[in-house]
Amino acid sequence: MINEEGQTKADLYAGVRGTAVKVLNRIERTDAYLEKLLEYELKNSELNSQDKALLYEIVHGVCRWSGKIDWILNGFFKGQFSKSVPNVKNTLRVAVYQIMFLNKIPAYAAVNEAVELIKRLQGQKYAGLINAVLRNIIRCKDSIRYPDAREDTALYLSIYYSHPMWMVKRWLARFGLQATEALLIANNERPGLSLRVNTAKTTPEEFKTLLDGVSLKYSPGQYLLEFIKLNSVTNIMDWEYFAKGYFNIQDESTGFSCRLLDVKPSMRVLDLCAAPGGKTTYISNLMQNEGEIVAIDKYESRLKALRKNLERLGITNVKTVEADALKYEDEPFDRVLLDTPCSGLGTLSKKPDIKWKRDLADIRNLNALQLELLEKAASLVKPGGAVVYSTCTIEPDENYEIVKKFLDNNPDFQVHRNNGEVPAELIDENGCLQTLPQVNNIDGAFACRLDRVG
Repeated sequence: MINEEGQTKADLYAGVRGTAVKVLNRIERTDAYLEKLLEYELKNSELNSQDKALLYEIVHGVCRWSGKIDWILNGFFKGQFSKSVPNVKNTLRVAVYQIMFLNKIPAYAAVNEAVELIKRLQGQKYAGLINAVLRNIIRCKDSIRYPDAREDTALYLSIYYSHPMWMVKRWLARFGLQATEALLIANNERPGLSLRVNTAKTTPEEFKTLLDGVSLKYSPGQYLLEFIKLNSVTNIMDWEYFAKGYFNIQDESTGFSCRLLDVKPSMRVLDLCAAPGGKTTYISNLMQNEGEIVAIDKYESRLKALRKNLERLGITNVKTVEADALKYEDEPFDRVLLDTPCSGLGTLSKKPDIKWKRDLADIRNLNALQLELLEKAASLVKPGGAVVYSTCTIEPDENYEIVKKFLDNNPDFQVHRNNGEVPAELIDENGCLQTLPQVNNIDGAFACRLDRVG
């Protein structure tokens, strides 16, 4: 597409703010996820590393804080902000995020950038509007009013901490005010970057020495030795030791379900919903790259990415199979991992767009599939073996409620009593593992091991 000045669409959306608006438009218009859209832009843009970091910050920040940003804009925009043109909406959101949440970018620069961008995208007519709205916000920045917490606690929390109202009400009923507010704050934290050391190629001690050698500051994992948290986000995939397969980018919360499996090198293990494969590769490490792991996914494209990762990490005991998990048949396995599709509500600091794409119906619709997959996983376990059911959500409907329904229909399975496979402090009253972002400072995750006793 070429406009009257002869500019292509790529020219129109050039630069950090233009690219940010383009990505945000797509998130709003389609079912596409922020992670994939941003990954594509970062890979294919000609931005330098500093600008790429800013693009990542702006797009994630706008998604994270869009509830609060839109509240502010609704107060200053003449007419219905929600009905305005996508380019206008997202140009304003990008500018307001910089004005309200970023200290390094002067407010006047954010305004000028927004005005110039909207001129390119929509013409002169909108430039005056955007200029007036943003300058008015800057003048009133310190006196913006939010809902009264005493009059409507849920509305206040929803707007001030930028979460959907249904989510806030749900958590208030479950956790109470103090813990809910802590959870909302934790979800809005900029996420750190966690790495898992690939013990097929190095040791945690040696890897820490390599990090020291390039002056990367880090903290050890809170619960698992193989995990390390970098103190700042960096272009870690450009480091030579990523290509050499010394580590995987992976949150510590993903390790617990693998630990609960309690695998041995001689075992045959099934990863029923394997892609993108972080857990598959960790299980391989725990098996010392021996035995056999069968990794299943429905889509060849996802398995292709998994195989590429296996090759990078030097893992040879994994066999990938393109198959529908519900239709897969094989000889029984010693262990089965079912990392089931879920709402992902434990990962909102890393994937802020999810909170705006989910609703209660999504959770309810997933429940039938989750139970069906657990029944399938159980059918593929040997007597004396075990299945681990895991999610990256904190919602009981997707977690213990599914396990309970399964146990009611399958008396030959019982919840495993933790025997030191994972830290005892993470085991809840039902004998299952549950982490919470506001408590454990990692993603929210659930895992329950079910031993086949009959």
